[in-house]
Amino acid sequence: MSVFRVIWRNALHRKTLSVLTMLSVALTAALLLFVLMWNEGVEKGAEKGYGPFEITMGAEGSKTQLAMSTYYHIGAPTGNIPNALYEQVKKEAEAEEVFAITTGDNLNGYPIVGVDARYFAVRYGDKQLASGSLYDGLGEAVIGSHAARTLGLNVGDTFKGGHGLVHSAEAAEEHAEEHHEEESGGHADASHEGAQGDHNEHDEHEAFSYKVVGILPPLHSPDDRAVFTTLDYAWAVHGEAAQHDREVTALMVKPKSLLGAQALKNKYDAMTGLQAMYTGKAVADVVNVVDKGTQVVQIVTYLCVLLAALTLLLSLLAAASERRKDVALLRLIGKPGRYVWAALVGEGVFLTAGGLLVGLLLGHSAGAAGSSLLFDFAGIQIDPWSLAPGELLLAGGAVLLGIAASAIPAWQVYRVDPLYLFRS
Repeated sequence: MSVFRVIWRNALHRKTLSVLTMLSVALTAALLLFVLMWNEGVEKGAEKGYGPFEITMGAEGSKTQLAMSTYYHIGAPTGNIPNALYEQVKKEAEAEEVFAITTGDNLNGYPIVGVDARYFAVRYGDKQLASGSLYDGLGEAVIGSHAARTLGLNVGDTFKGGHGLVHSAEAAEEHAEEHHEEESGGHADASHEGAQGDHNEHDEHEAFSYKVVGILPPLHSPDDRAVFTTLDYAWAVHGEAAQHDREVTALMVKPKSLLGAQALKNKYDAMTGLQAMYTGKAVADVVNVVDKGTQVVQIVTYLCVLLAALTLLLSLLAAASERRKDVALLRLIGKPGRYVWAALVGEGVFLTAGGLLVGLLLGHSAGAAGSSLLFDFAGIQIDPWSLAPGELLLAGGAVLLGIAASAIPAWQVYRVDPLYLFRS
């Protein structure tokens, strides 16, 4: 009888226990794979997140908040700074490129970002648009590939933005409550003025429409989930027509040299109400925080690995007594020791390998199903069907674990005296 038939027969003989053992290995492998894909996504996002802009300037506040809102389009910015500062930094000899951004509106949750169209060439080189062309005038917009695909937008479509960085039903409910209280006379004058201001702002957004003139190619960065338009869109929508009233959200600075970067940071970081920071350090701080959270998940994962190994070991130990007669019979009919050993260890390897294959397929499938939601929620982009770093090591480690867990019960059964068949 072929050794593979023996392994298959033994696994089928204890179907329930075999399925539970494979399921334990599968869930552990899937969890480990997802952690590997998550780590890769975080590292790639941090690496590609801010391009050549080593210096970032914005309103005083959290450095990580400024970095996340500026480059990853996550959370609210720390505030606004005068547009005059942008004009000043552009004239600095140490600054090779300076781009101001304006934010504050959204399209169904995707942020609308105002920035000079040259930004794309400076950050991404000479990549061609997927379709259309870059914007050139007020009201024209270019959509990131992920946002365009999710929203179903194409070149030539028009849309209207909403106030705030996140579009939600709660804002609409708040407006409805304010309107109801206003009609019932429950508002004080100050509240009435605030509500009227909100309504006016809402009307301004309704009156301003955008036209899609281009769709960006997949950039594999957070810019894939943003809407881009001219810098002056925010001034037009929010009525900042006067030059002295205009503000921007942040400045992205590409310095000419490391010494230039240091000079710019030291000069502008000392200004009241302004912060200038090293972008890479702020992003590294965020990655360190994420790594700490990942370490907790890894500890849980290692515990799952231990439980999977114990499950496999207990499964094979439980079957050991049933294998004694089979092994004794194989020895009596002259089967070599390597055949017997292969049949015993092979069962554990078969269960491990089967669970591993199911787990890898489950992990990749879960990554594919949740990649869009993960990118929308956290700006982390994963490639669910590519080989994750460490995946081959995971597969090899799982097989070795199966061999190790099988060795103890296999050795116990292998040492059985062939005469045991006649004594029992």
